[in-house]
Amino acid sequence: MAEVHVIGELVGASEFPSGDLFCKWSVSHGSGWRLLEGAREGQTQTDHPQDGSFSKWSHPIDLHFGTKGLQGWPKLSFQVFHEDFFGRHELYGYGFVTVPTTPGIHDVSCVTWRPVGSHRQQISSFFLGGSPELTSDSLIYSSHDRQHLRTQAMGRVHLNS
Repeated sequence: MAEVHVIGELVGASEFPSGDLFCKWSVSHGSGWRLLEGAREGQTQTDHPQDGSFSKWSHPIDLHFGTKGLQGWPKLSFQVFHEDFFGRHELYGYGFVTVPTTPGIHDVSCVTWRPVGSHRQQISSFFLGGSPELTSDSLIYSSHDRQHLRTQAMGRVHLNS
């Protein structure tokens, strides 16, 4: 059985409408893969940057996989949330990246997006807060049903691995 080690860091986020961000992350993989060691999911702390431009998380990621083949290579998916003045959490974006397939040091930038609701939902979000969220997290990294979504580009999540 071949093994793959992923040792990296969830550095932070940039280009979002505002700071005060945290990130929930998870790993998914095909049926021929097994996560031998490491957490399948995690969450960073909320960063309150002084200048509002770059949220720093410095959150470690350490994964050890065993595999029988290359099909179903692991992917990291992200959900970025904004914490407002009242402590409420609003979804700011979804994104995913495939774990790099070559050894070495990699700087990875993950573009994020979020669903855009109907006009009624947008007006409600403007006055009451909140935003539409996906009903299934598998839509983040699976493209077959995502083509029917209306989305809005958001910021970027930065990784080092």
